[in-house]
Amino acid sequence: MKTTIFTQMSQLAHEYDAINLAQGFPGFSCDQRLIDLANHNMNEGFNQYSPMAGMPILRTAIRDKVNKSYGFEYDVEQEICVTNGATEAVYVAIQSVVEKGDEVIVFEPAFDIYRSAVEMAKGKVVPVKLNPEDYSILWDEVATKVNNATKLVIINSPHNPTGAVLSEDDLSALERLARQHDFLILSDEVYEHIVFDGNVHHSIIQNQFLRERAFVTFSLGKVFHVTGWRIGYCLAPKELMDKFKYRHQYTTFSAPTPFQLACADFLQEEENYNGLSKFFEEKRDYFLDQMKRTAFVPIPSAGTYFQLMSYKNSSSENDIDFAKRITKEFKVASIPISFFYEDETDHKVLRFCFAKSNEDLQTAADRLARITNV
Repeated sequence: MKTTIFTQMSQLAHEYDAINLAQGFPGFSCDQRLIDLANHNMNEGFNQYSPMAGMPILRTAIRDKVNKSYGFEYDVEQEICVTNGATEAVYVAIQSVVEKGDEVIVFEPAFDIYRSAVEMAKGKVVPVKLNPEDYSILWDEVATKVNNATKLVIINSPHNPTGAVLSEDDLSALERLARQHDFLILSDEVYEHIVFDGNVHHSIIQNQFLRERAFVTFSLGKVFHVTGWRIGYCLAPKELMDKFKYRHQYTTFSAPTPFQLACADFLQEEENYNGLSKFFEEKRDYFLDQMKRTAFVPIPSAGTYFQLMSYKNSSSENDIDFAKRITKEFKVASIPISFFYEDETDHKVLRFCFAKSNEDLQTAADRLARITNV
């Protein structure tokens, strides 16, 4: 196992005092009311372990929120588990069902936890590359990779790192394959409320057949701009959730109690999450406007708070070397996309996180505009 690129680039950003557009965390504070709620809960004495599956009030709030968003009600006691961020939820879901020799379909470029978790479970990653033109799924190719050894297919929408979103047709294609080969599904939907340009997030929860064989993971840290609080959750039918909880209890057991309670209260108001798309679309558009004076070429982002940029007009360097060089010389950190491929496919593309202050985005663009051709 190698050190994740996020750690490498963030360390480099710190060392060279660079603006960190690499790691995916907001560069601004959360709502003060949320901090006040967490502080209140601490002062009220809610500082010990929560129940293993999460505080009942938060699981109830999650049930109600999911029902409002997607029209299906998960059982509070048997089908919802609060986790230490969505990363734990993804990891535990994979450990729950993947055994030695099982094959797992992973779409590349892929968030790095997928591959690592599969390999830790002694499973075999079967990579399927997304269409490099628009990062859509080539379902005919997927059909050639799925077989009787396929245990799990991992999907991620809105997609990190590309910003692509799945359509209803994509879910229909996935359903056809699942009916034919009887595999399970892990649907990573942490950016569910960050979609742009009139796009809609199509959750796997809305498809009954897929929902009944799927782990679905989410992040309240992403939704409420508190990634350091480590509050995520997983939804799954009882049979799968029983397996999930067994491993969750021996991984972290529970998530931070006062933060769970604060998030439970904050979930009561729909405007606390339904306004995210507009907020981040404005951030994306501001960043794109600032980047017009650079040689970078944007690749359309339909969701998440990431923007891919091609640097083919600036350099022939491989993306890792280029990302490190501009961090050191121009003091802007990004993520090279080749890291998200098993074979380190290099399309000369970097990922920038625009969930930052407008001041930082403008300063970053000013610095990047000074890059000359190499």
